[in-house]
Amino acid sequence: MERSEIIEKINLFLIEEIEIEEELLNEEALLKEDLGIDSLDFVDVVVIVEREFGFKIKPEEMTNVKTLGAFYDYIEKKVNS
Repeated sequence: MERSEIIEKINLFLIEEIEIEEELLNEEALLKEDLGIDSLDFVDVVVIVEREFGFKIKPEEMTNVKTLGAFYDYIEKKVNS
């Protein structure tokens, strides 16, 4: 899957499901501080990622994922491995 497809899918559910303003979505945006994704929102994100991309997110793999760009990278790596 192309990175652009991954970004498009992730951004779409962040806008529609988590209600994040589209102009805030950039690769440098911090998930918690800039986008306001809290632990409850992250549960929703995990469920949507698992459904859309077909793999389970392991919490220990997410410890260093702080920015939206790092989240795209993580999903791209998992989808294409």
